[in-house]
Amino acid sequence: NNLESKSIKLLTELNRQIQFLESEFEDEIIKTEKNIELIYLSIEKLKNIVSNYKFKTCIEEIKFFKEIKPKFTSKLIYNNNILRIETNKPIGSNQIVINYYQKEQKKIKYFFEDNLEFYKYYRTNSNYLDEKYFTRNNHDFKLNLETCYVSIDKTFSTSHDLKLAKLIANDLLSIYLENKIIQQENLKLKLTQRNLNSKLTWTGSKIALTELIYALQTEGVFNNGTASLKDIAETFEELFGIDLGQYRRNFLEIRTRREDRTRFLNSLKSNLIRRMDDSDEFY
Repeated sequence: NNLESKSIKLLTELNRQIQFLESEFEDEIIKTEKNIELIYLSIEKLKNIVSNYKFKTCIEEIKFFKEIKPKFTSKLIYNNNILRIETNKPIGSNQIVINYYQKEQKKIKYFFEDNLEFYKYYRTNSNYLDEKYFTRNNHDFKLNLETCYVSIDKTFSTSHDLKLAKLIANDLLSIYLENKIIQQENLKLKLTQRNLNSKLTWTGSKIALTELIYALQTEGVFNNGTASLKDIAETFEELFGIDLGQYRRNFLEIRTRREDRTRFLNSLKSNLIRRMDDSDEFY
């Protein structure tokens, strides 16, 4: 029908745009922020389509609020959570980051435990309560208090469509966190190996090394200027047995210094000049 085809077209376009951002942006936080903007605009468009549409049957209305709308809103909830998780991620060792992700996993576990009956209903493809859960006539806002991602609008919400979107989002978030923990475990293993093999270890501060890496990338001294920041950072981590952690966030700290923004580079320059002067005097 008209509503379904318009919705599918909108969803296909949204997925295409998200896919494009995936290949375009390396920084997880920037990419997620852009995803949220796109998804929010798509939901607004979907809302406008529905506001001008009269459902022909109860089955059609259920299909929209159970199968179509949650595909959009689950994306918004998922990306909102990733943004929150990544911006609040602590700077520290791999183990600190692993512990942080595991705490987030526990929150998801508690959510599923709190909504076990509805989760079973959704997972077993049940439909005997669909009219109560997914039509607007039976809206009970007491069931919907925890969902603040999309403004509650009686013409665009049922008692359970956002709860369903949250289930879908948390399923995906659980996989995301699992992958992040595996990444950190692998990094931890690599760093242990590295420390065993490395003859040189970086004993300066991480902030100082971050400043140096950004300067070298800006100067374009690796691969004729084509080496990415990520490649350079990973090479330095491997060479010197160090985990740089959130080096992009460290760079933000460097950028916002009130004075002496290139503290480490200035120190390198002045100490090297002093050494040259001392050598000149000696000879």
